[in-house]
Amino acid sequence: MNMKIVCTAVLFICSYFSYAQQPHNLTGVYLHTGSAYNTLWLIQDQYLSQIQYNPHSYISTQGGPFSLSGNQLRYNIEYFDAVPDSVGLQKTEILQVKDGELWVNGKVFIKQKAKSQDLDGLWRITGRMTTENKIDEIPRGDRRTVKILVDGFFQWIAINPASKGFYGTGGGTYTLQNGKYTEKVLFFSRDNSRIGATLGFNGEIKNDKWHHSGFSSKGDPIYEVWSRD
Repeated sequence: MNMKIVCTAVLFICSYFSYAQQPHNLTGVYLHTGSAYNTLWLIQDQYLSQIQYNPHSYISTQGGPFSLSGNQLRYNIEYFDAVPDSVGLQKTEILQVKDGELWVNGKVFIKQKAKSQDLDGLWRITGRMTTENKIDEIPRGDRRTVKILVDGFFQWIAINPASKGFYGTGGGTYTLQNGKYTEKVLFFSRDNSRIGATLGFNGEIKNDKWHHSGFSSKGDPIYEVWSRD
């Protein structure tokens, strides 16, 4: 066989596998629209969350920290309200990424348009204002509430991975403009009637902490402090 052909073939194979093993930057929002329900993936700061919902009701969510090796995505399940016994296990997904599409188990997820904002990141609630106008710190512990914000989408999740506890979630789209933080609810595990609601808050980053104030979805006054996790 011609040595030039052999060398060319070897270089092609090496280049192929080198490309296949390159880590993808998965940060973003991916949506699969199904006939019965939608599946949304939020990926930010090495943390992912998968949500299933339809226009009228919430179905389930699961997620946790992940690592990516080649086309294998592995994540530790920190919450899964539909299958609580899976919390603490590791799940592996085989991915294909191409032209803004994410293929997972035969499903095509379309990457949503990037809308980077200052609040994008993984946050954990670390303080609340008391009735005495003092901030009560919330130390890091097994039970926690985290919030993922990426490309105009958000989700909060109240969990306790140590006890496989799940206490609620909600999410949708958000904007932050001139100190005004606005959410539009796409799903809410505690009350489907809140789907479609628009909620307005004050939002400000001070010393790398997010100060979030206004009124909750139930109409209660809130003042929360969130820190990047």
